[in-house]
Amino acid sequence: MYLSTPQTRALGEVMRLLADASDGDELRDALALPMLDLLGADTYVSMVWNGERRRFERMKALNMSLENLRSWDEYFRFIDPLTIPLMQRRRPTVATQILRQHELSRTEFFNDFLQRDRMYWGVNVYFYDREQCVGDFRIWRRRERGNFEPDEIEALRLVEPAITAALARLHWQQHAAPAPAETEHAEVLLQRLGRLSEREAQVAWLVSSGCADKQIASRMNVGHATVRFHLANAFRKLQAENRAALAARVQSLLGAHERRQAP
Repeated sequence: MYLSTPQTRALGEVMRLLADASDGDELRDALALPMLDLLGADTYVSMVWNGERRRFERMKALNMSLENLRSWDEYFRFIDPLTIPLMQRRRPTVATQILRQHELSRTEFFNDFLQRDRMYWGVNVYFYDREQCVGDFRIWRRRERGNFEPDEIEALRLVEPAITAALARLHWQQHAAPAPAETEHAEVLLQRLGRLSEREAQVAWLVSSGCADKQIASRMNVGHATVRFHLANAFRKLQAENRAALAARVQSLLGAHERRQAP
């Protein structure tokens, strides 16, 4: 895969933003310009799928009018022939793999929505943390640029794992991570009730809180092998065969303790 000098600079900026990120929405906003530079594109939109509400939220965009963005949410999402099929692919996919351009160009979605901001050639990527979509990129070009080439899709695939990891970490920290006081209390109890070491208690608690191994490694500032070592010990001491059983065992121990302490 060949990267031009502007693409190389854009790739470096993407990696810098991922390393420094502390807020998922701010990260998706900041990634707009370097992603357009990396892919030689004109319009960037990013949203987050809310599985409970069954809709996309927290929109970020560059070079797309606010009026048009609102119109997608209010109307065009209901007749959008691309978004859901592209989302189901779970990998970077150009729009013409879903619908041929001459077919797309005959739709109301194309003529009354995409063409307002001169969006002609598109590629979407959806970032999945296991079964949860933690964000997406919808990147479009004007007609005269031509469709996305395989090397450009490969560049998108190159950054996809790092973006997924960053968005997953930030989503967990912002929406699912337990409070520090709760964490400290739980880890102390697990050391006493489950006869776990300090590190084993940390790993067991984070697993029960829905944290993946990569997130645990980052949070504890240790390597993946170290996480697996402590996780194996926690499995053995708490007589759990897998992560789900470990999480259930942790919640059972902590719940039983709280019930005993209740007046």
